[in-house]
Amino acid sequence: MHTPAFICDAVRTPFGRYGGALASIRTDDLGAIPLMALMVRNPGVDWEQVGDVLYGCANQAGEDNRNVARMAGLLAGLPAGVGGATVNRLCGSGLDAIGSAARAIKSGEAMLMIAGGVESMSRAPFAIGKADAAFARDVPIADTTIGWRFVNKLMQAQYGIDTMPETAENIARDFGIDRQSQDIFALASQRKAIAAQKNGCFDEEITPVTAAQKTGDPVIVTQDEHPCETSLEALAGLEPVVAAGGTVTAGNSSGINDGACALLLACEKSALKYSLRPRARVLGMATAGVPPRITGIGPAPAARMVLVQTGLTMDQMEVIELNEASAAQSIAVLRDWGLQDDDPRVNPNGGAIALGHPLGASGARLVATAVNQLHRIKGRYALCTMCIEVGQGIAMVIERV
Repeated sequence: MHTPAFICDAVRTPFGRYGGALASIRTDDLGAIPLMALMVRNPGVDWEQVGDVLYGCANQAGEDNRNVARMAGLLAGLPAGVGGATVNRLCGSGLDAIGSAARAIKSGEAMLMIAGGVESMSRAPFAIGKADAAFARDVPIADTTIGWRFVNKLMQAQYGIDTMPETAENIARDFGIDRQSQDIFALASQRKAIAAQKNGCFDEEITPVTAAQKTGDPVIVTQDEHPCETSLEALAGLEPVVAAGGTVTAGNSSGINDGACALLLACEKSALKYSLRPRARVLGMATAGVPPRITGIGPAPAARMVLVQTGLTMDQMEVIELNEASAAQSIAVLRDWGLQDDDPRVNPNGGAIALGHPLGASGARLVATAVNQLHRIKGRYALCTMCIEVGQGIAMVIERV
């Protein structure tokens, strides 16, 4: 018998656009913001008793170097005796961090954990490699915002180094996902996200962020920047981003964003001791590998694996948070599961196409949003799943309590 791992609170920053309202905030400072919010929202907790802080982060080349989980914890004011570790499973990092924290509690090694993730894609630096010969007059340089850098030629020869948009185009071609279906899916994501904002669906999970400006007073950011009013005609007018004649566009793909998210997990004993309110139970997590050139299909096998692990079925999932790396990828996964493109359980408050995709934070955001949605509809089970670059998928099942 393992000890149940409960999610007792979940809080995130708004997700900012690339170069937008959160771009002035250092990545480690950004990661500290939801941690500080957790401390304010849960004043009865003895924070010395936190077993660890696990934070997902995909970049780690700039201000998020030197273990951003540890730095964010210290900057947030957590006791110096509470450690921190940064998890890198690329896009799945935040979700993996939560799963790892839950496993620590289930095994009895920890009673109280913090898990989440952070990414500032606006502040991702250029990285310069070292010269490979004496007196060399050129050195490699790479933009670390997203994707491959300092490529291994053997890896390139064996598996390719397709970018996220290229893998989406591969998915669209291989699985027969047409442009119109992608644009319809993207439009639905935008409309659901805007409706959710208007209805206050994200209010409980978002903590306001005060962001300095180059000129003038600081701005208080209270909601996600990425959602936008659009139309099917406007989306259809966008040019393909991979190749002429392609179907993947900026409008039917996820954004490049900034944000952070943190969750407080506890065993039943700690929840009672610190007057915490368990809101969901982490039932299981699974990962799967797929060919890197079609990385977007990763959630399909990962979800099947976690459903077998937990003894549940897709029909029992009342909320499905499927990270929208792209519409092509999302549609391919849904059809693989035998679901309709517009299944109402899927991303009922919009997905990454509308809300944005700050890589290391996105998986944690999925869980935070799923917990709140389960309570909103009084549902029981939710599936949170996403694809991961270099050919992986990750999935988690949670249960409302």
